[in-house]
Amino acid sequence: MTNNGNNPLGPAFRCGMEAVLDLVGGKWKLLILYHLCGERRRFSELRRLVGSVSEKMLSQQLKELTADGLVRRIDFKTVPPHVEYEPTAFGRDLCDSMQPVCEWGARNIGEIARIAEARAIHRQADAPQ
Repeated sequence: MTNNGNNPLGPAFRCGMEAVLDLVGGKWKLLILYHLCGERRRFSELRRLVGSVSEKMLSQQLKELTADGLVRRIDFKTVPPHVEYEPTAFGRDLCDSMQPVCEWGARNIGEIARIAEARAIHRQADAPQ
């Protein structure tokens, strides 16, 4: 449900997509959540799976996902530290809704790769020499 914009406590979302993007917008959050959907993972596993994300950015994104109630941080209180992350019920619900988008991406991966390549060439051509 959206509010009418008169809520002094928070943003007025005009549609559900706007609300979702407010929650998980940016480059890394959906990918992090995607890799947590199947199983509980340690920080180092996530870092390898997500790819080029920095340790600092991954840590920040996990803190935000945890604060927003999408991810649960499990601290085993051991030395050396052992911490794992898993989606909450709220996060698993989002994971389930992401599945059709993942399937669309898999079906169209060749076209998407072609578009990404064309963008990279365009950016390189526009870069100052």
